[in-house]
Amino acid sequence: MSNILPLIGRDKALFVSDITAHEEELKRIVSSSRFLVLGGAGSIGQAVTKEIFKRNPKKLHVVDISENNMVELVRDIRSSFGYINGDFQTFALDIGSVEYDAFIKADGQYDYVLNLSALKHVRSEKDPFTLMRMIDVNVFNTDKTIQQSIDTGVKKYFCVSTDKAANPVNMMGASKRIMEMFLMRKSEQISISTARFANVAFSDGSLLHGFNQRLQKNQPIVAPNDIKRYFVTPQESGELCLMSCIFGENRDIFFPKLSEALHLISFADIAVKYLEQRGLEPYLCQNEDEARELSCSLPAQGKWPCLFTSSDTTGEKDFEEFFTEKETLDMARFNNLGIIKNDPLYEQSLLELFEEKIGQMKSERAWSKEEIVNLFFKMIPDFGHKETGKYLDSKM
Repeated sequence: MSNILPLIGRDKALFVSDITAHEEELKRIVSSSRFLVLGGAGSIGQAVTKEIFKRNPKKLHVVDISENNMVELVRDIRSSFGYINGDFQTFALDIGSVEYDAFIKADGQYDYVLNLSALKHVRSEKDPFTLMRMIDVNVFNTDKTIQQSIDTGVKKYFCVSTDKAANPVNMMGASKRIMEMFLMRKSEQISISTARFANVAFSDGSLLHGFNQRLQKNQPIVAPNDIKRYFVTPQESGELCLMSCIFGENRDIFFPKLSEALHLISFADIAVKYLEQRGLEPYLCQNEDEARELSCSLPAQGKWPCLFTSSDTTGEKDFEEFFTEKETLDMARFNNLGIIKNDPLYEQSLLELFEEKIGQMKSERAWSKEEIVNLFFKMIPDFGHKETGKYLDSKM
């Protein structure tokens, strides 16, 4: 984490005081509890799994569709923390599959279920098929695993949301906002908490993670110069999720408080700091062709080709926010964690409409992006989606 903090404009971790103040209680609860982590091999999932593991849980089962990432998670845990007396196992399963259902039927005895699985990229809305999978993963798999938790007597269900669910402008953020509506319905049967937080620096598939790939492959670094974001470290993302899971009351949404320690920073600024941290001088290029060409010669001179451009792709939000003016906040309980308090407000007819329309599209094996977008507007009347016709896959 020490190398990441300077890149995102900080010199200390966000949640140290809150974690320290509640460490004994965290240890007591975790060490006496059984956990199931879904999507546990992704960047946030790994961070959460490690936060649980190092506090010696009675049982920790981890499920993820990525077999390779799961292998790395186990290697990382063994190399960092060693072993625990509790039951620690990993399962390479798709939580939407019949194999996963059989796994829950065979075991299913957990106190806490944490769902970190998600399609998190704005670029996932570029085609109607990936978009439908995003709905499955972000909405219906969540609803299904909550019901399974209810059926098996789970004490608490946690799932991760996103800051992009607050006044969403893209389909990914809107899918998480719709997921939150489904959570409200299920919260009348089981205690549920969640979290919205900033970009996780160097998480798998993120632009910052891509910087590592570009250097390894001797390729130019490309970043938008007009988009600023809040960033947390992977460990901070794990701490935030665990705090919400353990201490969140029913329907609470945790988020990091804005402060001098957490401020907006542009991707281009991070790229410059990233290169300087590695003893390289950024060289600003005018276009993609120049950047590709110079990647063959500049690195030998201690320089690196960079292309910083303005963003014009579908789904990009000009600013980030963790809550809306209509939401009720508790800013007093923790030092650096804010909480959105929710009543179980939802429109049953809207949720049924969503289930019916998506089910119909699937049964017909035919749907368009326009149909899904229109359905999202019915669910979220003030949805700020704007289609530019341009997507990130069309850029370097």
